[in-house]
Amino acid sequence: MPRAARIPRVLSIAGSDPSGGAGIQADLKSIAAMGGYGMAAITALTAQNTRGVTAVHTPPAEFLAAQLDAVGGDIEIDAVKIGMLGDAAVIRTVGEWLERTRPPVVVLDPVMIATSGDRLLAEDAEEALAGLLAKADLLTPNLPELAALLKEPVPATWGEALEAGRRLSERTGAAVLVKGGHLEGDDCPDALVDARHGDGPVLAELAGRRVDTPNTHGTGCSLSSALATVQARTGDWPRSLAVVKDWLHGALEASGQLEVGRGHGPVHHFHHAAAAVPLAPGEFADSLWADTDKVRAEIDALPFIAELDGGTLSEAHFAYYLTQDAIYLNGYSRALARVSALAPSEEEQLFWAEGAHACLEVEAELHRTWLSRHPVVAHDAAGSPGAVGSPGRPPGGAGPVTKAYVDHLLAASASGSYAVLTAAVLPCYWIYAEVGASLHSRHTARPDAAAHPYAEWIGTYADERFAAATRRAIAYTDMAGQRASSGEREAMREAFMASSVYEREFFDAPRRFA
Repeated sequence: MPRAARIPRVLSIAGSDPSGGAGIQADLKSIAAMGGYGMAAITALTAQNTRGVTAVHTPPAEFLAAQLDAVGGDIEIDAVKIGMLGDAAVIRTVGEWLERTRPPVVVLDPVMIATSGDRLLAEDAEEALAGLLAKADLLTPNLPELAALLKEPVPATWGEALEAGRRLSERTGAAVLVKGGHLEGDDCPDALVDARHGDGPVLAELAGRRVDTPNTHGTGCSLSSALATVQARTGDWPRSLAVVKDWLHGALEASGQLEVGRGHGPVHHFHHAAAAVPLAPGEFADSLWADTDKVRAEIDALPFIAELDGGTLSEAHFAYYLTQDAIYLNGYSRALARVSALAPSEEEQLFWAEGAHACLEVEAELHRTWLSRHPVVAHDAAGSPGAVGSPGRPPGGAGPVTKAYVDHLLAASASGSYAVLTAAVLPCYWIYAEVGASLHSRHTARPDAAAHPYAEWIGTYADERFAAATRRAIAYTDMAGQRASSGEREAMREAFMASSVYEREFFDAPRRFA
């Protein structure tokens, strides 16, 4: 059993695909996706894309030998993946190098026929290839290639495929990965077959469901190089296959995200590792803001905002809004306190704690002051009038939007994720700051600004201290997004969007419920 390598050094000996979906390009992506360090010795240059191969150029075998000697003479190699070889001279060169170096893991993908149907191995090279197969630990032919190696018809059933794999293993002395991708039907099984195994040739058999996608360019290359990498880590073929099969299934499912080419597109090698893509400062926060373009446009178009801007908003609607805001701020303060408790640095802890305090003291004081001069009449969800509230105390409790918004924040708090909770609380800073700044810029341009009935409220949310706090909240959320995993980032987007929608509904609630 080969020694386990923490970061396997994996050499791909294969052809080049300028479109990036197959060959060494796919191999290097797969090796990186599986946690390895990838290297490449180029056996052939192809002119190809997602629709097919139009030309193949095979450099002199002596140059391939020079590449292999340069890499092998300097770097310890933990695994080798062999792909497209092209002609007999190239095959002999690789075979001689394997004899001299004897790498711990050798996976040979006998590339003879591309996904597009193009033949990639000269017919006179097939005999030379047969001699190279015995130097591999694992062979990974697709079913047409398995048939070509055995000079038999292509297996039509899974049972026939397993038996063909057994015969090839028996003939070559190598284990064979039998792949069901070319069979008819929705099932897509894979099996490791080794005729040398005393308890039966099938070492592992994994069921699978076919992914309905045309994007299968380079699947064989990707699978074999990923297997070589994981095997160098685990030393266990069945375990390695389970890891790689699951990864490749996800890469096929996510392949449509790439939008590459007009034929058989490539798989998405890094579907599982989006968080590994470095983000520039501000990039994640900017993307959150862009996600809410439509919601923010809808806020700007609300009658509440237009009437507040013009000073024509009824006192009843504004009073309902402020009473609900007072209730909301109590719950929001609890959420900010929870953000502070989860924050990874003292600086962030202090900032969010100060925000929680401001909700209960500074912000609520404005509401109490205004409401002390304006008694509030409560209405139920159906619009029927209810009791008159005392100053600063909204009658009837939280309205439906307020309750839903606070429940959403409490759910984000319960998630235990600092990143998700920062995204959930951010819209109350960011959207309020933007709305306040927009209202204030128009308000100060009016000659009768001092007479505006809601000047005090507009001035508060356009205050530079609040704007500065908003900038810090954005920065801390962006930092959390940079540190987050792929799954956390998606949860952050969902939390930010949900809170933004609640902000829109909150502005619109007075029209519906007051």
